[in-house]
Amino acid sequence: MKKHIRVLMTKLGQDGHDRGVKVITSMLRDAGLEVIYTGPWQTPESVTQVAIQEDVDIIGISSLTFDHPLIYNLMDQLEKNKVEIPIIAGGIIPTKDARDLESSGVKKVFHPGSTIDSILEIINNVVV
Repeated sequence: MKKHIRVLMTKLGQDGHDRGVKVITSMLRDAGLEVIYTGPWQTPESVTQVAIQEDVDIIGISSLTFDHPLIYNLMDQLEKNKVEIPIIAGGIIPTKDARDLESSGVKKVFHPGSTIDSILEIINNVVV
């Protein structure tokens, strides 16, 4: 990594399945990134405020229970607060929904089986 990257990892909505996001968070830390994890059950508003307060470079969303449409609300909140922070997402997100999210500005949607190297490559390309 070319610069010290700050990542905010979070779960939106009612999704409490956080084992996967904790594993990714740990892997990102092991790779030298600074990672803030909010825990589950976050709102787009709370994630926006944490992202601003922590001055993060990128936001990672984990979705396993069909709460991924809240990412659109998060993008609206970021725009409303006049901050440009790229978003990546991962989890169980249907292919069509993933394409729609990427068409709307999400930098990448990762599916189960994605490697940490592929995640780091996108983060590095988006942030640096």
